[in-house]
Amino acid sequence: MSSTSTTSAGMPAAKPLIPLPSPTTLRGLMWQALLAAAVVLLGWWFYNNMLANMAARGLQFGFGFLGRSAGIPIGEAIIPYTPADTYQRALTVGLLNTLRVAVAGIALATILGIALGLARLSSNPLLRALTGGYIEVIRNTPLVLQLVFWHAIILQLPSVRQALNPLPGVFLSQRGLKLPVFLADEALASALLALLAAAILWIGLLRREAARQAATGERRSTLLPGLALLVALPLLSAALVGAPAWDWPELAGFNFQGGVTLSPEFFALLLGLVIYTAAFIAEIVRAGIQSVHKGQWEAARALGLPGGRIMRLVILPQALRVIIPPLTSQYLNLTKNSSLAVVIGYPDLVSVSNTSINQTGQAVEVISIFMAVYLIISLVTSLLMNLYNRAVALKER
Repeated sequence: MSSTSTTSAGMPAAKPLIPLPSPTTLRGLMWQALLAAAVVLLGWWFYNNMLANMAARGLQFGFGFLGRSAGIPIGEAIIPYTPADTYQRALTVGLLNTLRVAVAGIALATILGIALGLARLSSNPLLRALTGGYIEVIRNTPLVLQLVFWHAIILQLPSVRQALNPLPGVFLSQRGLKLPVFLADEALASALLALLAAAILWIGLLRREAARQAATGERRSTLLPGLALLVALPLLSAALVGAPAWDWPELAGFNFQGGVTLSPEFFALLLGLVIYTAAFIAEIVRAGIQSVHKGQWEAARALGLPGGRIMRLVILPQALRVIIPPLTSQYLNLTKNSSLAVVIGYPDLVSVSNTSINQTGQAVEVISIFMAVYLIISLVTSLLMNLYNRAVALKER
């Protein structure tokens, strides 16, 4: 039986308006408050110590130096830049160079990694063995060594006049990789909008067929209609506005004119990061596919599904639950590993920051800037991958 506390007069005791925490809770709150105070005091001590050391060297903490002229020559810049520009502009150029190699590296490493992961599961023993050997060699070799190796290989290529020409408009020489590129004009903008519209319509078809399957159990293939949209709408745009024009590189004197150039440093960095990261992605893809029970394969084959549809509709939706979390870590690693560009002279954020520190002495401010930048990049990448993971997760009915 439950008992009720009473007063000496036999009346029930009044309950307190605010429930008092238990002694265990009070003790826990006290320790947390003491820990928070210790962290604040330690941070305050570090801050005062930093200010004292900077004052002893004639420096003052602050970010006012970002408005001064940098005088830093940067060989590659996506946006216009001259040494007369400010440190803020120089650091922005370094940041854009970092994002450039990170985005391109993630896309290419994903494609190569998926292909290698599927090759690891091939029934062909020679292909499986070659892929396994590649993965083991790349994963067990330091990335810095690989970057230096690829940079040295590129610098040993023929001169511009004897440049390798593996494909029409593609030239490989000591000065990097030369590629044809579309001219930025109205025709290109119209073609890109047509492709975007075709992609949106294809997604609409996919959702309609998914709804039909949920309602009736029947689903029609959207592959041919989707491909037709991707071809027909750009062709319609070309007929109305004109086809996008190519800017082809051509040898003129001692260098190429036209096209887009990937410098030896950028090309070596991108090549090294893609080859290195793809080896890890391949193992993630292989493990994710093998994590799906073989009974799923057998059941799908019993239904008469072809191999391609089994992989796309049955295996991959289940494997993605295993693949995406470690894949996110590899994307983050690739972005952070791009800071090794300083070894081969590519002007990324870390390289420009090091030069800024040497010239200004504002080490704390500059380091805090690129630490914050890498933190933001990592958080945004994780957020996007988590949203994608949530979108492809299997939902119980």
